[in-house]
Amino acid sequence: MEIVRHHLHGEPAPAAKRIPVPANREMLAKRRWRGVAEDGAEFGFDLDHLLADGDGVFATSTAHYFIEQTPEPVIEIPLGDNPAAAAQLGWKIGNLHFSIEVTSSTLRVADDSAIRQMLEREEIDFAATTAVFRPLHSAPHSHGHSHD
Repeated sequence: MEIVRHHLHGEPAPAAKRIPVPANREMLAKRRWRGVAEDGAEFGFDLDHLLADGDGVFATSTAHYFIEQTPEPVIEIPLGDNPAAAAQLGWKIGNLHFSIEVTSSTLRVADDSAIRQMLEREEIDFAATTAVFRPLHSAPHSHGHSHD
């Protein structure tokens, strides 16, 4: 088992095969966890900082292992062209203590019955789907610090 303390810097070797290490959002919110890459390689994570989808975590001359966040059930709500309505919707979801992700055309939130009930009560269109969920509080980490 390889122990990972932080993400890799720089680009992988051009000939290196990219191998995903699947991780769900809850795992990525922790500093200590275990993971298994798609090729069966095992990793122990004892991190200096949290990892994010796409981060490289280990490399050999022939392989580059990277985090691949797994999709989860989410609700997507079209934002439309009314900024006030979109802001009010974000406030309502935040008032229920749920995190949101804002894309160019939708507001995304983890699928939950409380969210569904509020949207149905307010007669707001939504679609249940599966996607990688990157809530605002989980923004990618800064690279402005040292890993020494």
